[in-house]
Amino acid sequence: MNFIKSDNAPDPIGPYSQATEWNGLIFTSGQIAIHPETGNIVSEDVEEQTRQVLDNLQAVLKAGNSSLNKVVKTTIFLSDMNNFAG
Repeated sequence: MNFIKSDNAPDPIGPYSQATEWNGLIFTSGQIAIHPETGNIVSEDVEEQTRQVLDNLQAVLKAGNSSLNKVVKTTIFLSDMNNFAG
């Protein structure tokens, strides 16, 4: 198992890694809408937050020599179902 780290994504808040690679598969940790340079949530807008989460995931995957095009499964949690359309 190899640990993957990108400086272009925020550091984990807890005791875990951004991602691990095992047997050719990459398992990423959950991301929130934190901008890696400022350490702050990007905004209150769900669409801007979603974009930042995807940018963070893309950076982690790139550090593992992968990309969003190779993602097999995702899980997304919303704090408010009224944001689903966004």
